Amino acid sequence: MNNTISLPPGDTSTERLLTAPGIQRVPSPKLEMFVLRGFLTDEECDALRALIDRDRRPSTIADENGDNYFRTSETCDLSASEPAIAVLEAKLHALTGIAAAHGEPVQGQHYDPGQEFKAHTDYFEPSGEGYRQYCAVAGQRTWTCMIYLNDVEAGGATRFKVVGKTIQPERGKLVCWNNRRPDGTCNPATLHHAMKVRKGEKYVITKWYRERPWG
Repeated sequence: MNNTISLPPGDTSTERLLTAPGIQRVPSPKLEMFVLRGFLTDEECDALRALIDRDRRPSTIADENGDNYFRTSETCDLSASEPAIAVLEAKLHALTGIAAAHGEPVQGQHYDPGQEFKAHTDYFEPSGEGYRQYCAVAGQRTWTCMIYLNDVEAGGATRFKVVGKTIQPERGKLVCWNNRRPDGTCNPATLHHAMKVRKGEKYVITKWYRERPWG
C-alpha cells in the first residue's frame, strides 16, 4: 500500500483508500464511500462476535427523538486491550492511515429478527442537544468504518437512500465513508438505515474517527 500520501492525522482520502487491492468506490458524486470484501477473515469475525455476545446491551442514541423504536439493536464498546481488537485496529490503520488516537473505541452491534436502526447520520447535528457534550473535546466525526461479521439469512441490509445504494451484509465486508462534504461541512447524503433483520441475526463492528484526538 502507498503510505506516502500526506494527510491530517484524523483523516484519510479517496487516493489513499484506492491503493488497497480489491477496494471499490461507490459511484456517486454526493459522497465518498468505499466497499472492500474480505477485509476480515472468518476467524477474525468469529473472535469479534464472541466479544459482542459477552458484553452487549440495549443500544441508545445521542439525541432522543421520541421514537422508542428508532434503534432497537444491542451495542457494546470493545476494549483496545483485547487481542482481536488490536488486530482490527492495525488493519484499519493500514487501510486508512488514520492515527489510532483519533478513533473512538470500537463498537459492536447485534441485531435479532425485527431489530433495526432507522435512517440516521453518524455525525452529530450541530443544532442537536448533545453536540457540545459529544464534540467539545474530539470534534466532529470524520470517517466511519463498518464491518459485517456474518452473512444474514434474510434482511439486515444497509440502505443509503439519498444515493440509491443498498449494501447487503456479507461476512468480513468493510464499508467506509466520509461524513463530510469536500468543504468540511456535514454531509446529509450519508443518511443510512440499518434495515430490519428478517431471519437469523446480524453482527456489525463500527469504528468512528474524529477531527481531534479522542478523550
